[in-house]
Amino acid sequence: MPDPNRLIPPPLTPARALDAALASTGFAVLGPAGDDGVEGLLGAPLAALEAWRPFWDRLLPDAYLLDGGKYRQRRHGCFIVEGDEVIGVPRRAHWQPVEYNALHGGIERHFEPIEPALAADPLWARWLVALAARAAALKGAQRWYVEAHPFRIDTASGIGRPTPEGAHRDGVDLVAVTLVARHGIKGGESRVFQADASAGLRFTLSEPWTTVILDDARVVHETTPIQPLKAGEPGWRDTLVVTFRAHGFQGPAAQ
Repeated sequence: MPDPNRLIPPPLTPARALDAALASTGFAVLGPAGDDGVEGLLGAPLAALEAWRPFWDRLLPDAYLLDGGKYRQRRHGCFIVEGDEVIGVPRRAHWQPVEYNALHGGIERHFEPIEPALAADPLWARWLVALAARAAALKGAQRWYVEAHPFRIDTASGIGRPTPEGAHRDGVDLVAVTLVARHGIKGGESRVFQADASAGLRFTLSEPWTTVILDDARVVHETTPIQPLKAGEPGWRDTLVVTFRAHGFQGPAAQ
């Protein structure tokens, strides 16, 4: 069995090569620092992103977990991105079809919104625009319907499941998963596989702001459960998941 204490470093792609990597393999991992990392993509130092961390301390329990767990806290926000313009969308339910989420698909899930101060941060809009540009390079320039999910998975009950639905796709065009914090845990291995083959990669996101970008049509992804590094001590894994979809938000009826 894989050693949950082992941290497998991710294969990093320079920011300048993201679009080529996504076109070639369907995924890329962007490191945090330097011109070839998140700093370069955003044109801002990582220290500016550190101001976001307190928002993860104020996430609210996910009341929709159907596996009986109490390990997930989250919020949810919707936006439309077109070119350099980011427009906030009034609060709406998060919905996925059963084909993409066998555990929670087909359910309208209503989460508390992302805090206004986070959504109003200029770096927030810059981040959405930078990621939308990757979607546009991959799929063509268009209006992008964006859902953002700040998550905290904790080990208060002994185990936390970042992806309780298992290996999956999200039913969108592009998915970006950013590690915000990793504290006092083992496990949490990221796995990315080609949707039409068994080939894939395993790695562990350990440095804050490292970001995995996925062509949702071509790859499936999951993250293995987490456990406390030391019994009786708190542990958690914070992430920001942002999805981009053309032609409207997902919903039980055409949007």
